[in-house]
Amino acid sequence: MATPVYIRMKKSIYVQPEAMLRLKDVARVTGQSRSVPALESMILHEVTDKDHNIVVIDSFMVVEQVTAKYPQMEVELLGPNQCVVHVEKVKKDPSIFLIGAIWLLLFIGAAMAIMNFHFDVSMQAVQQKLHFMLTGDMVEHPLWIQVPYSIGLGVGMILFFNHWFQKRFNEEPSPMEVEIFNYQEDLDHYVAIKENKVEKQDVDD
Repeated sequence: MATPVYIRMKKSIYVQPEAMLRLKDVARVTGQSRSVPALESMILHEVTDKDHNIVVIDSFMVVEQVTAKYPQMEVELLGPNQCVVHVEKVKKDPSIFLIGAIWLLLFIGAAMAIMNFHFDVSMQAVQQKLHFMLTGDMVEHPLWIQVPYSIGLGVGMILFFNHWFQKRFNEEPSPMEVEIFNYQEDLDHYVAIKENKVEKQDVDD
């Protein structure tokens, strides 16, 4: 009885244009077979301009190519059914003026959102009332409340996003990183279904 070779597809990888995709690039291979090193080096696909930015390597295609080269080999598949290959184009260094414009736009947008929120909930009236309750005096701008509140708002946002420029306060991911991760997961899942040539061929047939 042939010793099985276990193949676990990776969810997604990033490669350069015109890369040669080998089995070890898109999957983990293990087993007691002596053919495992040669199996890992087996070329599955060559990235071309026709592939654009994304290539989907289906596990069924992998099994077909492995069994065609090693007919007596028993293959066991584990994990995901597809590997989404992202082709990274050569990126130019971003313009400092473009970065500055985007930063200014986001800064103004965030400031407007915070000010509109405070206006909707009547934050100034609440702070004036709080000052009156604590001191007995009615003033228009209770700065001893407003200034610490403003500082605390900024510090709270920094702690919430768990970043100060490139510095991370702890190993816990920030909410923004979690949302980006979930978005990438959903995107890879969508692409794996829509761009899978094996699945398209089954539908056409």
